[in-house]
Amino acid sequence: MSMQSEAKNERIEIRTTAKAKRVLQEAAAARNKTMTEFVLDVAMTEAAEVLADRRLFLLDDEQWEAFLAALDAPTKPRPRLESLLREPSVLE
Repeated sequence: MSMQSEAKNERIEIRTTAKAKRVLQEAAAARNKTMTEFVLDVAMTEAAEVLADRRLFLLDDEQWEAFLAALDAPTKPRPRLESLLREPSVLE
């Protein structure tokens, strides 16, 4: 999420059991958060993990070999990049 504060003008409403609500309230209290903060934090963490899993891709044997060949292929000369990498870093 952005470090800047965004206007919170959207709502999410959920229906749940009394037991689930109590568990969420207790967990939120244990973290010194409101239930809204707790539920949103947990949901955003899970959403980020789900979306990160999209990095996984499956290839058949032919596609895999083509992928490996592309990785093994020599790089094109990039004189400007090479020059930049030879310069001292501002952090040095």
